[in-house]
Amino acid sequence: MKGKKIPGYKNMSKSFSKFLNPKYVYIPLIVRDELDVTVLVKKGNYVYKGMMIAKTKKEKYIPIYSSVSGFVVDTEVKTLYNNREVKCLKIENDFKEKYEEDNTYKLNEYTKEEFTELLRLMNIRGMGGADFPTYIKYEADKINMLVVNAIECEPYITADYTVIMNHIEEILEAIDAILEINKIDKCYIAIKKTNSKVKEKINTFLGTYPKIKLYEARNVYPMGWEKFLIREITKQSYNVLPSEKNIVVNNISTIYAIYEALKYHKPLMERIVTITGPMVKKPQNILVKVGTSVKDIIDNVGLKRNKDVVLVCGGPMMGKSVNDNLVITSNINCLLFLKDEELFISDNCFRCGKCSDVCPNNLSPVLIKDNLRNKERLKTLKPNLCVECGLCSYVCPAKINLRDYVVKAKGEVK
Repeated sequence: MKGKKIPGYKNMSKSFSKFLNPKYVYIPLIVRDELDVTVLVKKGNYVYKGMMIAKTKKEKYIPIYSSVSGFVVDTEVKTLYNNREVKCLKIENDFKEKYEEDNTYKLNEYTKEEFTELLRLMNIRGMGGADFPTYIKYEADKINMLVVNAIECEPYITADYTVIMNHIEEILEAIDAILEINKIDKCYIAIKKTNSKVKEKINTFLGTYPKIKLYEARNVYPMGWEKFLIREITKQSYNVLPSEKNIVVNNISTIYAIYEALKYHKPLMERIVTITGPMVKKPQNILVKVGTSVKDIIDNVGLKRNKDVVLVCGGPMMGKSVNDNLVITSNINCLLFLKDEELFISDNCFRCGKCSDVCPNNLSPVLIKDNLRNKERLKTLKPNLCVECGLCSYVCPAKINLRDYVVKAKGEVK
C-alpha cells in the first residue's frame, strides 16, 4: 500500500505529568452519536468516582460514569472533539477520589461472555480516536489474531508512547488474559521500526509471553490506519472490518483500559493526552480525567500567547480545529496548539497528481473535489473509501485542503 514518510515532531512532548484535580468535570451526556440517555442523578446528589450517572435507553445499555467524587452542580453545554455542542453533567470535585467499593480481581478468571459484558459495563472504547465500543469486537464467534496498535503515526502525538513506557507490564498481562479468555492463537504488538526505546521497553518483559510477538512496521504515514496495518502484517485485505479475517485490532491505550477493567472493575475515566505544539510553554503528556475542561488544562501548561492560537483536537493530519470550550473525552489523544496561520490558501490545482500518488486507498482527491456537485460522478470516484488521513492536503504544492473537500464528498454520496 502507498504511504509517505513525514516529520514526527515527537521529541518536544515526551515528558509526563498528571492533572487530576480539576475543580469541576463536565461529563457529556452522549455515547458516540446517541443523545437519548437516562440521567440517574439530580442536582445536589453526591456521586462516587466510577459511579454510573447516566445510561443509554437501549436494553443493552452503555453506561456513563463520573470521573470524580463530589456533588452534581447542574448541566452545562460544552464542545466535543467533533465540534458538536452537548449537554454535560457538571460535577464539583471533592478531591477525595472516593469509590463505592474497592476490590481487585484475577485477570484471566472470566468467561468470554463475562469478559465482553464487563467491557460493555465499564464503557471501554477505542482510544485511538474511533470511539468504537470495544466489547462489540470481542463478540465475534472466532478470533484468530489480536493486533495491538502502538504505531501512533501522527506527528506530535506521544500519548501511546507514554502509556507503554509507564505500563508495559500491565499491558502484557492484559493481552495474555485477553488471549486466554477468547482462545486467540497469537498477538502482534505493532510499533514503528524506528522506535528503538519502545522496542527495548517491550522486549524487556516480552520473553515470558510466547503468544505475543513484536511487529516492527515501516515508518510511513498512515501506517496506524488499521486496514493499512493489517495488510502490512498479514498480507490480507478486508472490505469493512478486520473481523472479516477473524482479527481484532485494539489501540494500546485501550488495552491498558481493559487491564484496569479486568483487574479493578474500573470504568474508563482517565486517559493520557499529549499537550503540544509550538504555542505551548511546556509540551508534555498529561494524565487527565474524562470531563476535564480544556481551559483548565491550558491554565496548567501555559501558552506562549493567548491570541492568534489555533487549537486542534488530534494531530495535524487528521485533527479538527475546535474552541476552548472543549472537554476531554476518552478518544481525545492530543491537543495541538498552533499559530493562527492560513495553511491552505490556494485553490489553483497544478494537476501534478501527487495527491493520488500518496492516497493509501488509491483515490483521486482532486477529481473528487472537482466533481463535488456531480453526485453520479462522485459515486464512481468512491470518496466513501477515504480514511481522512490528510496526506493529500499535506503533499499538495498548491496548498489546497483536499481532505476537507473529500470529507464533504463523503457526505454527498452517503
